[in-house]
Amino acid sequence: MKIGLEIHIALPTRSKLFCACSTSAERPNTAICPICMGFPGSKPMLNKEAVAVALGIANALHCKINERMSFVRKVYFYPDLPKSYQITQLGGSIGETGYLQYDKKRVGIRRVQVEEDPAKIVREGAYTLLDFNRSGMPLVEVVTDPDMRSQEELWGFLRTLRSILYYLGIDIDKEVKADLNVSVAAGQDRVEVKNVTGIKNMVEAAKFEEERQEQLVKEGEPVKQETRGYNEKKRATEAMREKETDEEYGYLYEPDLTVFDISKIRYKNPVYIDEVTHGLAEKYRANERTLKEITMFDSRSLERIERLKDRYRMQSIIHAIQRIKKFGREDISDSDFEKIINLIDSDVEITKYVISEVEKGREVVVKHAKLTEKELEKRVIAYIGENRHLLDDYRKNRKAANLIINDVSKRENLHPKEVSKKVLEILDKAVNGELSI
Repeated sequence: MKIGLEIHIALPTRSKLFCACSTSAERPNTAICPICMGFPGSKPMLNKEAVAVALGIANALHCKINERMSFVRKVYFYPDLPKSYQITQLGGSIGETGYLQYDKKRVGIRRVQVEEDPAKIVREGAYTLLDFNRSGMPLVEVVTDPDMRSQEELWGFLRTLRSILYYLGIDIDKEVKADLNVSVAAGQDRVEVKNVTGIKNMVEAAKFEEERQEQLVKEGEPVKQETRGYNEKKRATEAMREKETDEEYGYLYEPDLTVFDISKIRYKNPVYIDEVTHGLAEKYRANERTLKEITMFDSRSLERIERLKDRYRMQSIIHAIQRIKKFGREDISDSDFEKIINLIDSDVEITKYVISEVEKGREVVVKHAKLTEKELEKRVIAYIGENRHLLDDYRKNRKAANLIINDVSKRENLHPKEVSKKVLEILDKAVNGELSI
């Protein structure tokens, strides 16, 4: 199977792409003007804020950034497009020939282009309604090569892309919409699945198309080049129309917009969370997968890790983040967050009550028992004697010592740091035959 995507990303600008209308109106048809309504004689004016965000996306996807860009008219008739063409890009796109790397997979990016969104069609019973608030909203379209070979690769690509967009300041709570191009056999015409919203639906649509097309090939039937829609309730694709070609769109150079020099426009640099967490995991001997989970869509947690990584144990910082997330207290102040880390290092179980006490400025008192070195040694040897299998486990994997350290610390109410040294010392002696247990 080959999967290519045409992904449409809504840009976080205050005004539309070619006019000054707001992008945040809630009531239908209240943020409109002659330009986004397509009235005769109206002239578009380019929003440079949208261009800066689009450049950030193109740069993040390792595209060749063009110094100049231009626009074309994509001509077609549909009720949501009153002027009967959409202003988009083709040869003069903002960036081209890039890639997105995730895990060990690389997906080619053909181009990144800026375009306007059509109006929103709302169907209510026998009526079709149009909301022109969405008309002219700024979009970036990312066109990939057909490099994804499975649903898992598709899911990994979309998740990684969303993380990159998140760190560029783009609202990923707005569902990402895409057209999927799917084919299962070499030389076979591709099938386009139009306007699929949300990662889950994209994966389901790809799965259905793979199974549908494989069945056609198995039966000796041709796979028609066509445009299909995705029915979320049926979890199936449905035929819509024959696939249009570029020639049928009749692209025309947009005469109302000049060729723009974009070489001096500044844009935000990307954060590649895979690279960041891999570096942190290697340097601080932390779990890379856990680091990725807590920071992929959480810049506050990443900021805390970067700020505190050389002052506290990485494992303690990670544990503190996991606990405040569990209890929905991500808004805890930085000073209280550090108190939570100190409590973790003192072997305190971080509960909702403990977090509340810290935020109220109350001291959480931790009292550990004190044992002499000989008493501690006696308790550790006794515990290992009761659980001799742990000694065999330690011979195979030194991490087995952690269970002994945790259990002895809790059983005797001792500080884990004091217990840890003695446990490792006794285990090593037992494994080397210097001590009989």
